[in-house]
Amino acid sequence: MKLSELKTGEHGVIEKVRGHGGFRKRIIEMGFIRGQEVEVLLNAPLQDPVKYKLMGYEVSLRRQEAELIEVALPDRAVVNVALIGNPNCGKTSLFNFASGAHGRVGNYSGVTVDASVAHAQFDGFEFNLTDLPGTYSLSCYSPEELYVREHLQQQHPDVVINVIDASNLERNLYLTTQLVDMNVKMVCALNMYDEFEHRGDTVKIDTLATLFGVPFIPTSFKSGRGVQELFHEVIKVYEDNSETSRHIHIPHGHELEAGIAHIQEHLKEDENVRLLYSTRYLAIKLLENDTSVMRYVRGLSNADEIIEAKEMASKRVQEETNQDSETAVMDAKYGFIHGALAEAEFKLGSKADTYRMTHLIDDVLSNKYLGFPIFFLILFVMFQTTFSLGQYPMDWIEAGVEWLGEMVGNAISEGPLRSMLVDGIIGGVGSVIVFLPQILILYFFISFMEDSGYMARAAFIMDKLMHKMGLHGKSFIPLIMGFGCNVPAVMATRTIESRRSRIVTMLILPFMSCSARLPIYIMIVGTFFAQKYQSWVMISLYVVGIIMAVIMSKIFSSVIVKGEDTPFVMELPPYRMPTAKAIGRHTWEKGKEYLKKMGGVILVASIIVWALGYFGPAGVAPSMDQSYIGKMGQLVAPLFSLQGFTWQLDVSLIAGVGAKEIVASTVGVLGGLEQLTPLIAYSYLLFVLLYFPCIATIIAIKNETGSWRWAGFAAVYTTIIAWIVSAIVYQIGSLF
Repeated sequence: MKLSELKTGEHGVIEKVRGHGGFRKRIIEMGFIRGQEVEVLLNAPLQDPVKYKLMGYEVSLRRQEAELIEVALPDRAVVNVALIGNPNCGKTSLFNFASGAHGRVGNYSGVTVDASVAHAQFDGFEFNLTDLPGTYSLSCYSPEELYVREHLQQQHPDVVINVIDASNLERNLYLTTQLVDMNVKMVCALNMYDEFEHRGDTVKIDTLATLFGVPFIPTSFKSGRGVQELFHEVIKVYEDNSETSRHIHIPHGHELEAGIAHIQEHLKEDENVRLLYSTRYLAIKLLENDTSVMRYVRGLSNADEIIEAKEMASKRVQEETNQDSETAVMDAKYGFIHGALAEAEFKLGSKADTYRMTHLIDDVLSNKYLGFPIFFLILFVMFQTTFSLGQYPMDWIEAGVEWLGEMVGNAISEGPLRSMLVDGIIGGVGSVIVFLPQILILYFFISFMEDSGYMARAAFIMDKLMHKMGLHGKSFIPLIMGFGCNVPAVMATRTIESRRSRIVTMLILPFMSCSARLPIYIMIVGTFFAQKYQSWVMISLYVVGIIMAVIMSKIFSSVIVKGEDTPFVMELPPYRMPTAKAIGRHTWEKGKEYLKKMGGVILVASIIVWALGYFGPAGVAPSMDQSYIGKMGQLVAPLFSLQGFTWQLDVSLIAGVGAKEIVASTVGVLGGLEQLTPLIAYSYLLFVLLYFPCIATIIAIKNETGSWRWAGFAAVYTTIIAWIVSAIVYQIGSLF
């Protein structure tokens, strides 16, 4: 907590002094050092400044300054740690290993699309761990990069663990140099060090640590190697006891350094800038033409002077080096990295080709002739296994639900309680929970493809098709994720650098058949179609959704969402065999989420639907048609007359706005399927496929776009498309 949050009479132990430069030095000299106890004595009449007592004397601070001093309550040592690294470096594996949390690990860029938080304890310290999105740099080209940067600047973690893939040292160390520029307390984890050693690679770690001013700890998060040593070093850095940790300046060459110093002089004129940021870091970002930092600087009182100094420095660099300042900064950093690795005697071993086996596999899986057939074969096997293999446990669960309903029905006499338990809760929740096996099987396949590295190849082979749709190759990853759940799929669009492609991808994502629709599909298809046609009907729904996504993305890219796209640049990591433990954990996590829904929103919705169907204006309804929900259904029935739906189906569609599983539970409570024909059933399935995504998806779109405009548009246009397509299919089908 902040010192400014302590009330009069309260005590706290100083943990950290934030800020930079002269302010930080002055505060520490006054006795505000880690471990020192401080007491709040008095607030001024206007609540500012505040009088404190420490080291036996009294001192006053303004609240603005007190906000930059972090304290803990006595006898409590809490360390806030941020995990930062490139995609595929093993950062989330460390997060899970250290905390026991079950963060998602995917073998492609940006799988951690939001910060995950967990807690761990070690040597008497409590660690608040924040797993930040994987990012290659701290630039402003993607939302991930901005998110990580803002977290460091606004949350000021006590220590940063920079996770580095030891097999890609030079590239991974580029992010390290930017963290050094920010002047954060840091420990570097040289991860996958077992693979590093197996290949015969060598490097003098102590030399590397000295040159960067940062401790480097060899680790392997799969086995847990080095994790204890890593957290020992984190504690040392936190307590300022590390022999290695020191503040250095990455040298950028004479011309750049002169420009940085000149810009810093003007930045330091603003006291708030000096308190909150490293002026050297801001100066470097200005020379990199960082638009986010430029916007911040334009809001300062001396913005004109700062920008003029930046322009002068950039011009000078161009004249002396014959390259723009942004390129000069990047070249300088890689020059420093190259020199540091040479000084540390970094050498590749005889088995250094990490991608040897990957190349052999890619010769088949990414082949221009075999790539597409294999990809669609994998999808076919995934869906076929989900439906066929999952049928057996589904039948067992369904039999168990029927037995439970009969047992409860026989134990309780006729009346509202019996009806609510049997028809409402067991009938509603039971009609959805039977599909748990299919959900688990589907997520098993998705987890395997993500963790193995195949999902990145899917984006690679689909890029040209995505481009013809007006999308980016990376759009394919969220679209595939949409088959699991549209909400994380919408969040995964953050990996797409182009805002235009991000928005278009979000708008067409609802056409991907999420797992919440699966219970509805299986219920309707299993009831109205012969077994030999069931798989083809199911596949046709996925195909229709994909076709509609293709058509609408082309329209949106050409007419509604215009703008320049960005080049397709994406890391293709080496194939790795996922561990059974990781796959099992990811699969079960999704199963738990599904079960939680059963005990939450589905249970409540089932009871509400039952009550509306059991009671009517005159009390207990003599028939469903006379109930409240029957009246509602008859009221909206004309809207769906062209589709041939019954009022029970109409009501289920309205209920499904909250969550798609509620559609199945509503049908389970209300019944009404006996009146349907296969044509009506298929039209109904098309409507379910295409119409309004759940409220959670709409909110996710609003959060990612920052506007209700796009979220509302997605809700309205998908429902209109669903109405048109289902009406056309029913009307044309009725002619035959």
